[in-house]
Amino acid sequence: MFDPPGPRGRRRSRIATTAVVLVAAALVAIAVRRFDAAGQLDPAKWRPFLTWPVWRYLLTGLGATALAAGAVFLLASVAGLGLAFGRMSRFPWPFRAYVEVVRTIPVLLLIYVVLFVLPGYGLDLPLFWKLVLPLAVSHAAQFAEVFRAGVLAVDRGQGEAGASLGLTSAQTMRHVVLPQAVRHVLPSLVSQTVGLLKDTALGYVVSYLELLQSGRVLANYTHLLIQTFLVVALVYLVVNGSLSKLARHLEARSARSAR
Repeated sequence: MFDPPGPRGRRRSRIATTAVVLVAAALVAIAVRRFDAAGQLDPAKWRPFLTWPVWRYLLTGLGATALAAGAVFLLASVAGLGLAFGRMSRFPWPFRAYVEVVRTIPVLLLIYVVLFVLPGYGLDLPLFWKLVLPLAVSHAAQFAEVFRAGVLAVDRGQGEAGASLGLTSAQTMRHVVLPQAVRHVLPSLVSQTVGLLKDTALGYVVSYLELLQSGRVLANYTHLLIQTFLVVALVYLVVNGSLSKLARHLEARSARSAR
């Protein structure tokens, strides 16, 4: 969309990057000094995080987070694909309405509906599904737009080629268009997973023991609030950073394949 920067633009970019790095380093140094002055860097306060029982507890919470995120991803992908096809059908308005409405509703509000409203109608779900179901409902709308963009990005000639081979519209979509669309949107799906994984932190609302909730329980037990949440933040940083790197790798590979 934009021309590559010239020598002056690259020089400004390097200067801005250097300034941001220096400011960030200064803020980190100030934070470390404050923590040290408050005794938060005392080795005794960090020693529990060198023991296996503490890490086993946190990794159990991370496993619960991964399980919930995987279930949401599976349900949202299937529902999002159906919504995308619905938006491209001859009667798109109900599917479009779903996508537009759900995308404007906070996920927390959907969780409250499942937590407080549905039991009043006799539908009291297990804790796992009280978290997974509203997240899947929300992310299905986002996945629908991703899949729809992927299908529309496939060259129309691919569908015409399938028709010329005697394939029906459904067969052309299933065997020709959809595989290419999924390949195009795979980096976007991985990027969406990062946000999805962070949304599982709302499990505290339904008392689902995911990673962040496990950190809260551990902090209450050890009375090491800052240390616990810094470690939990590091775990989130490693996991989400790895997913973001995977998304960039897939995007770069897709660009090389296109060339």
